[in-house]
Amino acid sequence: MQLEERQIEVEQSEPLNDEGARRDTMTINMGPQHPSTHGVLRLILTLDGETIVKAVPDIGYLHTGIEKTAEDKSYFKALVLTDRMDYLAPLCNNLGYSLAVEKLLDLTVPERALYARVILAELQRLASHLVWLGSSALDLGAQSVFLYCFRERELILDIFELCSGVRMMTSYIMPGGLQADLPEGFDAQVRAFLALFPKRLREYHDLLTNNRLWIDRTKGIAPLAAADAITYGCSGATLRGSGVVYDVRKAFPYSGYERFDFDIPVGSNGDVYDRYLVRMLEMDQSLRIITQALDALPGGPWQVDDPKIVPPPKYLISSNMESLIHHFKLYTEGYRPPAGEVYVRTESPKGELGFYVVSDGSARPYRMHVRAPSFANLQALPSMIEGQLLADVVAAIGSIDIVLGEVDR
Repeated sequence: MQLEERQIEVEQSEPLNDEGARRDTMTINMGPQHPSTHGVLRLILTLDGETIVKAVPDIGYLHTGIEKTAEDKSYFKALVLTDRMDYLAPLCNNLGYSLAVEKLLDLTVPERALYARVILAELQRLASHLVWLGSSALDLGAQSVFLYCFRERELILDIFELCSGVRMMTSYIMPGGLQADLPEGFDAQVRAFLALFPKRLREYHDLLTNNRLWIDRTKGIAPLAAADAITYGCSGATLRGSGVVYDVRKAFPYSGYERFDFDIPVGSNGDVYDRYLVRMLEMDQSLRIITQALDALPGGPWQVDDPKIVPPPKYLISSNMESLIHHFKLYTEGYRPPAGEVYVRTESPKGELGFYVVSDGSARPYRMHVRAPSFANLQALPSMIEGQLLADVVAAIGSIDIVLGEVDR
């Protein structure tokens, strides 16, 4: 869609200068094709020299209609759509959707699935934070950090590939448990990563945390007060960077998170540096959670014992007629949760991810709406950058870690 077809009214601000005369302002577009907007985001910026007077985000260029498409799919098939929202954390999207469907079905998944889900979700959080760290550092000129972060992210994607055969859009966490049991070698590969990553995380700190150039580009930049963060509905590191102690894993535990010991890092100034430091410390906490979950990982089934909800084992399909029928009906018709509505919230790498699902008793969701943290966090961007310099916009965008696939779902 051409920009001229998407006109947005922007008030032309012409405030008075110290001498009482009007000063000239200029309105420019940043994006939607811009390497530092982390997706197809358009910002309409009104400038007075290098100072931002007004900022208006224009979204919708990546609209996919995922929510509406899900309403035309069975609950079983709609799972794969969730991978494509926050495409840097698909397993976390799978988890939120699966918990919502399980609540509709009144299902309790086996203990092994609970612990495995926590391990996978925290590995996914690390992978997402590594992309954030590498890309936001690259935005500010720290090129080597990007290469180091993707080096470690590859190790996590190797683990996902071991489990599912797919590196990103795995759909591995599903309503009823997991698509398959954790494979042989999973424990050893995760422990090898746990042994390696703390040293690599210290390397990132050595490169950035006390680096004078990094501090100059992030401290005091794009501040967001705690009250404003709450008003805008921010969550995740964007909220915690402003000093608000809120994490869904603690406030509304799910999937057994109440069993694990971990801390909630918070900032005090609400600037780019605090949001950076909160995510860096969160990676330490994810390592703690993964270690605890892996040590306590039980054996047993990884899915509910209900062939009407999860596919029967493949070896039964060729020898058991009832299994073949269940398999056929599941993939062609799906299952029918009782009529009702649920809302389930989880803590994704971006913040509070909520799934609101309404069932009318049919095999398809009557309504599915996603409370996307990137969408809410993006609302706070004008408050962060108005009054700041144009050069600081890319630092602010990187610090809230948006994914436009989630914003425009």
